[in-house]
Amino acid sequence: MIALCIGCITAANAQTFTQRLQQSKAGEGKVTVSQSQDIDNLVNGTATAKDSTKTALTTEKAKTLLRNTAARDTVSRHTTEPTDTTTHKKVMRGGYKTTGYRVQVYAGGNQRKDRQQASRVGNEIKTLFPNLPVYVHFYSPRWICRVGNFRTYEEAHQVLNSVKKMGYNAATIIKDKITVYHQ
Repeated sequence: MIALCIGCITAANAQTFTQRLQQSKAGEGKVTVSQSQDIDNLVNGTATAKDSTKTALTTEKAKTLLRNTAARDTVSRHTTEPTDTTTHKKVMRGGYKTTGYRVQVYAGGNQRKDRQQASRVGNEIKTLFPNLPVYVHFYSPRWICRVGNFRTYEEAHQVLNSVKKMGYNAATIIKDKITVYHQ
Protein backbone atom coordinates (compact mmCIF):
# COMPACT_ATOMS: atom_id res chain seq x y z
CA MET A 1 0.00 0.00 0.00
CA ILE A 2 2.80 2.41 0.89
CA ALA A 3 4.62 1.55 -2.36
CA LEU A 4 1.44 2.29 -4.33
CA CYS A 5 1.09 5.70 -2.65
CA ILE A 6 4.75 6.53 -3.34
CA GLY A 7 4.26 5.52 -6.98
CA CYS A 8 1.22 7.80 -7.28
CA ILE A 9 3.07 10.73 -5.69
CA THR A 10 6.07 10.17 -8.00
CA ALA A 11 3.82 9.99 -11.06
CA ALA A 12 2.07 13.19 -10.02
CA ASN A 13 5.42 14.97 -9.60
CA ALA A 14 6.85 13.61 -12.89
CA GLN A 15 7.42 16.24 -15.49
CA THR A 16 7.62 15.90 -19.22
CA PHE A 17 10.70 16.94 -21.14
CA THR A 18 8.97 20.09 -22.35
CA GLN A 19 7.90 21.03 -18.81
CA ARG A 20 11.43 20.55 -17.46
CA LEU A 21 12.77 22.64 -20.32
CA GLN A 22 10.39 25.50 -19.56
CA GLN A 23 11.09 25.57 -15.81
CA SER A 24 12.44 28.88 -14.52
CA LYS A 25 15.84 28.66 -12.86
CA ALA A 26 17.72 31.47 -11.20
CA GLY A 27 20.41 33.00 -13.39
CA GLU A 28 19.22 31.29 -16.58
CA GLY A 29 17.13 32.47 -19.51
CA LYS A 30 13.51 31.59 -20.13
CA VAL A 31 12.47 28.93 -22.66
CA THR A 32 9.10 29.01 -24.39
CA VAL A 33 7.95 26.04 -26.45
CA SER A 34 5.06 26.33 -28.91
CA GLN A 35 4.09 23.11 -30.64
CA SER A 36 1.08 21.05 -31.63
CA GLN A 37 -0.33 18.37 -29.37
CA ASP A 38 0.91 15.66 -31.76
CA ILE A 39 4.49 16.93 -31.51
CA ASP A 40 4.16 17.31 -27.74
CA ASN A 41 3.04 13.68 -27.50
CA LEU A 42 5.88 12.59 -29.75
CA VAL A 43 8.57 14.53 -27.82
CA ASN A 44 7.30 13.67 -24.36
CA GLY A 45 6.35 10.07 -25.11
CA THR A 46 2.76 10.52 -23.93
CA ALA A 47 1.07 9.14 -27.04
CA THR A 48 -1.44 6.38 -26.45
CA ALA A 49 -1.52 3.17 -28.46
CA LYS A 50 -4.37 4.60 -30.55
CA ASP A 51 -2.40 7.81 -31.16
CA SER A 52 0.85 6.00 -32.00
CA THR A 53 -0.40 5.00 -35.47
CA LYS A 54 -1.57 8.54 -36.10
CA THR A 55 1.74 9.92 -34.81
CA ALA A 56 3.70 7.50 -36.99
CA LEU A 57 1.78 8.70 -40.05
CA THR A 58 2.31 12.31 -38.99
CA THR A 59 6.02 11.61 -38.53
CA GLU A 60 6.24 10.09 -42.02
CA LYS A 61 4.45 13.12 -43.46
CA ALA A 62 6.86 15.40 -41.61
CA LYS A 63 9.87 13.49 -42.94
CA THR A 64 8.52 13.68 -46.49
CA LEU A 65 7.87 17.40 -46.09
CA LEU A 66 11.40 17.94 -44.78
CA ARG A 67 12.91 16.00 -47.69
CA ASN A 68 10.84 17.95 -50.22
CA THR A 69 11.74 21.26 -48.57
CA ALA A 70 15.43 20.35 -48.52
CA ALA A 71 15.32 19.39 -52.19
CA ARG A 72 13.51 22.61 -53.09
CA ASP A 73 16.00 24.67 -51.05
CA THR A 74 18.91 22.94 -52.79
CA VAL A 75 17.44 23.67 -56.22
CA SER A 76 16.70 27.29 -55.37
CA ARG A 77 20.19 27.75 -53.90
CA HIS A 78 21.76 26.60 -57.14
CA THR A 79 19.46 28.69 -59.30
CA THR A 80 19.47 31.90 -57.26
CA GLU A 81 23.11 31.93 -56.22
CA PRO A 82 25.20 30.85 -59.20
CA THR A 83 28.85 30.31 -58.47
CA ASP A 84 31.79 29.92 -60.75
CA THR A 85 31.65 26.14 -60.20
CA THR A 86 28.08 25.75 -61.47
CA THR A 87 28.05 23.53 -64.53
CA HIS A 88 25.28 22.06 -66.59
CA LYS A 89 25.81 18.83 -68.45
CA LYS A 90 24.19 18.50 -71.84
CA VAL A 91 23.23 14.99 -72.85
CA MET A 92 23.00 14.51 -76.58
CA ARG A 93 21.85 11.29 -78.21
CA GLY A 94 23.19 9.69 -81.32
CA GLY A 95 26.87 10.07 -80.51
CA TYR A 96 29.64 7.51 -80.58
CA LYS A 97 33.16 7.29 -79.16
CA THR A 98 36.25 7.41 -81.33
CA THR A 99 39.86 8.48 -81.06
CA GLY A 100 40.40 12.19 -81.57
CA TYR A 101 41.85 15.28 -79.93
CA ARG A 102 41.03 17.73 -77.17
CA VAL A 103 42.75 20.90 -76.00
CA GLN A 104 43.91 20.60 -72.39
CA VAL A 105 43.69 24.10 -70.93
CA TYR A 106 44.41 23.36 -67.28
CA ALA A 107 46.09 20.60 -65.28
CA GLY A 108 46.32 21.16 -61.53
CA GLY A 109 46.85 19.11 -58.42
CA ASN A 110 44.42 17.06 -56.38
CA GLN A 111 43.30 19.63 -53.83
CA ARG A 112 40.12 21.66 -53.49
CA LYS A 113 41.75 24.84 -54.80
CA ASP A 114 42.82 22.94 -57.93
CA ARG A 115 39.26 21.74 -58.47
CA GLN A 116 37.98 25.29 -58.08
CA GLN A 117 40.60 26.59 -60.51
CA ALA A 118 39.73 23.89 -63.07
CA SER A 119 36.03 24.81 -62.78
CA ARG A 120 36.83 28.51 -63.06
CA VAL A 121 38.89 27.93 -66.22
CA GLY A 122 36.14 25.69 -67.62
CA ASN A 123 33.48 28.36 -67.06
CA GLU A 124 35.66 31.01 -68.70
CA ILE A 125 36.25 28.79 -71.72
CA LYS A 126 32.49 28.06 -71.95
CA THR A 127 31.70 31.76 -72.15
CA LEU A 128 34.23 32.30 -74.93
CA PHE A 129 33.49 29.08 -76.85
CA PRO A 130 29.80 28.35 -76.14
CA ASN A 131 29.54 25.76 -78.94
CA LEU A 132 32.44 23.63 -77.69
CA PRO A 133 32.02 21.05 -74.94
CA VAL A 134 34.18 21.65 -71.86
CA TYR A 135 35.24 18.75 -69.63
CA VAL A 136 36.37 19.28 -66.04
CA HIS A 137 37.36 15.93 -64.54
CA PHE A 138 39.61 14.40 -61.95
CA TYR A 139 42.10 12.10 -63.61
CA SER A 140 44.22 10.83 -60.76
CA PRO A 141 46.27 12.55 -59.44
CA ARG A 142 45.07 15.90 -60.84
CA TRP A 143 42.15 18.06 -61.90
CA ILE A 144 41.96 18.57 -65.66
CA CYS A 145 40.05 21.00 -67.89
CA ARG A 146 39.80 19.98 -71.54
CA VAL A 147 37.90 21.52 -74.45
CA GLY A 148 36.34 20.11 -77.59
CA ASN A 149 35.84 16.92 -79.55
CA PHE A 150 38.11 17.31 -82.57
CA ARG A 151 38.52 14.63 -85.21
CA THR A 152 41.69 16.14 -86.64
CA TYR A 153 44.81 17.66 -85.13
CA GLU A 154 44.34 20.75 -87.29
CA GLU A 155 40.89 21.53 -85.80
CA ALA A 156 42.33 21.21 -82.31
CA HIS A 157 45.32 23.38 -83.25
CA GLN A 158 43.05 26.27 -84.27
CA VAL A 159 41.35 26.25 -80.87
CA LEU A 160 44.73 25.82 -79.15
CA ASN A 161 45.97 29.04 -80.77
CA SER A 162 42.84 30.90 -79.61
CA VAL A 163 43.19 29.57 -76.08
CA LYS A 164 46.87 30.55 -75.93
CA LYS A 165 45.95 34.09 -77.05
CA MET A 166 43.63 34.21 -74.01
CA GLY A 167 46.68 33.70 -71.78
CA TYR A 168 46.62 29.95 -71.20
CA ASN A 169 50.18 29.37 -72.40
CA ALA A 170 50.39 25.91 -70.84
CA ALA A 171 47.51 24.65 -73.02
CA THR A 172 48.31 21.65 -75.18
CA ILE A 173 46.65 19.16 -77.52
CA ILE A 174 45.83 15.75 -76.07
CA LYS A 175 44.92 12.59 -77.96
CA ASP A 176 41.79 11.27 -76.27
CA LYS A 177 38.58 9.32 -76.73
CA ILE A 178 36.05 11.84 -78.03
CA THR A 179 32.32 11.79 -78.58
CA VAL A 180 31.23 12.46 -82.15
CA TYR A 181 27.59 13.24 -82.93
CA HIS A 182 25.77 12.57 -86.19
CA GLN A 183 25.00 15.75 -88.07
